[in-house]
Amino acid sequence: MAACPIARTAMYHGLDELSQTNTVEVKVDVPDSADARWCIEQYYRELAERFDTGFDPVKSNPAPDEDLVPPRGYFVVARLDGHPVGCGVLKRKNPTTAEIKRMWTASSARRRGVARKVLHTLETIAREAGFTVLHLETNRTLAEAQALYRKEGYIEVDAFNDEPYAHHWFEKYLQSDSGR
Repeated sequence: MAACPIARTAMYHGLDELSQTNTVEVKVDVPDSADARWCIEQYYRELAERFDTGFDPVKSNPAPDEDLVPPRGYFVVARLDGHPVGCGVLKRKNPTTAEIKRMWTASSARRRGVARKVLHTLETIAREAGFTVLHLETNRTLAEAQALYRKEGYIEVDAFNDEPYAHHWFEKYLQSDSGR
């Protein structure tokens, strides 16, 4: 059986033999770094394969690089043993609300807590930046993302933007670190 493109890419990065004991590290990065670009390319490729309508990043609501650097936003990359395996973005909407975008985990690194760690990192950054509300949206095809968001306390709400690929919109009110 041939490996999917993402698995082949992961194997290229030396991730074909990942173990549960490997360390996932999530850190703020610049959106134009090689690791960040690689993650976004893989994210777009996966969405194009999984969405029943395909995916064209030009039609999606933008998240330009200048909006993804402090203080307007943050781009994080998850690395497993130094190799990029996931990403996420925190984008400022207004002084109290930020939006989480571009959450992605390589298929070879799934079921290892990578997405949860990316989400928790973005939530911590949001708290430290003074945001009290987080928004995110997702496509109906991404059932695993919906399950993660619900499990982490996100509540489904009415649409808050016109993202053409979104079917579910979520919101979470942030508590202090002690009340997570």
